[in-house]
Amino acid sequence: MNLARMLKARASAGNPVRVGLIGAGKFGSMFLSQVRTAPGLHLLGIADLSVERARAALVRTGWDADAAIASSFDEALRTGRTMLTQDAEALIATGGLDVVVEATGNPAAGARHALSAIANGRHIVMVTVEADVLVGPLLAARAKAAGVIYSMAYGDQPALVCDMVDWAETCGFRVVAAGKGTKYLPAYHRSTPDTIWDFYGLTAEEAARGGMNAQMFNSFADGTKSSIEMAAIANATGLAAPSDGLLFPPCGVDDLATILRPRAHGGVLERTGMVETVSSLERDGRPVFRDLRWGVYVVFEADEAPSGDYARRCFREYGVLTDASGRYTALYRPYHMIGLELGVSVAAAALRHEATGVAEQFNADVVAVAKRDLKAGETLDGEGGFTVWGKLFPAATSLARGGLPIGLAHGVTLNRDISEGEIVGWADVAVPDNDTVRLRREMERQFGAGWLTAAE
Repeated sequence: MNLARMLKARASAGNPVRVGLIGAGKFGSMFLSQVRTAPGLHLLGIADLSVERARAALVRTGWDADAAIASSFDEALRTGRTMLTQDAEALIATGGLDVVVEATGNPAAGARHALSAIANGRHIVMVTVEADVLVGPLLAARAKAAGVIYSMAYGDQPALVCDMVDWAETCGFRVVAAGKGTKYLPAYHRSTPDTIWDFYGLTAEEAARGGMNAQMFNSFADGTKSSIEMAAIANATGLAAPSDGLLFPPCGVDDLATILRPRAHGGVLERTGMVETVSSLERDGRPVFRDLRWGVYVVFEADEAPSGDYARRCFREYGVLTDASGRYTALYRPYHMIGLELGVSVAAAALRHEATGVAEQFNADVVAVAKRDLKAGETLDGEGGFTVWGKLFPAATSLARGGLPIGLAHGVTLNRDISEGEIVGWADVAVPDNDTVRLRREMERQFGAGWLTAAE
């Protein structure tokens, strides 16, 4: 609640928080639209594979690019302008930089940039949640050892859910379920970049005019992104992943406390304390009443001791919507504003040395599952592609079954036929020997040693 005051103080002192953005895509552009008007923040530089794309993002988000762009990092530091570069490493190494925002969307690049930021003593806000789920616990541990902050990105749903879980636990409530809403039907798991626009009610031409990336949007529809985001939440909060993937139950905001409670009490959850994504569509395609498609939620309950009886009575007295028993209730936020809210993470890291959500354990994982019958020799194309989608599992299950992380299912070739719906394993592909694979294997050994031993 004090971040704005602290940022204004930095602005008044002429000592703004200096930020470097890597990736000028949609998320990065949303941040650009707000950092320009936020007090106490100086966008020192943008690194993107295309400098022209970075410049266009500035113009699109309201900047006077001619006046804002510096010709060097030294000039940017002196004048408060912004340097554009293709060289992310040069941006990270620039003296005076406080916070790196990693928004490439590429898990290998995200991990690489995070390690560089740690080595250079910069805080990291990891927008690339795919990298966080692949190796986040290890990156967070290394950042902590180096005395810098590794953080989820506020505005994206995982960080917002972590905030809600933190609120509930701070108030003394027990968290029953937490997650987000999305548009889902079972058939969406087979969606490809060629079919995605039908689900959004757009033509391919309309999507192209809007600059929309078919594979990225398809990762939202086919269940991959929901699985990744729920894994990130589980790894940050200690909540459990479902034993066999997300259920995506149809559920409106008025029914959260009724549907997202344990099966023993009439709900759909295996037990108390789980992540789950709710669908804005009934299974027959009808819209859910008062859906939560764009929002996030937490379901919680009062203590079972006599104090809990008093709290439940307070629920009734103050008009809190509960399930029929009065035991379970929920809070929700109907929208998330993605990159428009990212400044909260930047300020929290730089000014409070706090993360807005951080992976502290390897509790959940997302593995590649075949979208269709695949043949030996085919090459996998990762999140949102034509070949696989990402399914959420407990990390122990992923390791025991040898599942290939979805973040590594890019450009690898199958060595056997895989049936539709079958998990793709490490043993089923020609695994490259590269830094990302080695980092993942180190993360498994450090954070999943007991499960690896059991699997062996």
